[in-house]
Amino acid sequence: MDLVLWRHAEAVEREGDLDDLRRGLTPRGERQAARIAAWLDRHLPEGARVWVSPALRTQQTVVPLQRKFKIVPTVAPDADVDALLNQVQWPHGKGCHLVVGHQPTLGLTLARLLGTGTEELAVKKGAVWWLRLREREFGPHTALVSVQSPDML
Repeated sequence: MDLVLWRHAEAVEREGDLDDLRRGLTPRGERQAARIAAWLDRHLPEGARVWVSPALRTQQTVVPLQRKFKIVPTVAPDADVDALLNQVQWPHGKGCHLVVGHQPTLGLTLARLLGTGTEELAVKKGAVWWLRLREREFGPHTALVSVQSPDML
């Protein structure tokens, strides 16, 4: 099973009474999303399932990927790690799952699955972390396949 965690690209700052879920991407964020989407399009398998937060900025982040996606509250801002993992059926799911979400949930998820001993890992805006769960003779093993930052592509 593959789990790809993609943090939304750079979004406008929250000002006044602007609802957090209605914050969109900045022009820089749109460029970040396009760069990562192009990379993902080359590497994601055709049947990958795509799960996206209800926040506008995550939906705008995934649009350049040009794949079907499902909006789910289990990856909304401040979502619970267990809810995210249940959504993708970790560790029993099949295939590849792409989750477009937020900090701190993505960083908390990464720290747990990679067993880093830290509470949370920092995930840059627009960055993608690709994990793979494999069965080994000594039990399941989670490997970090790739980390991509839009500034490096």
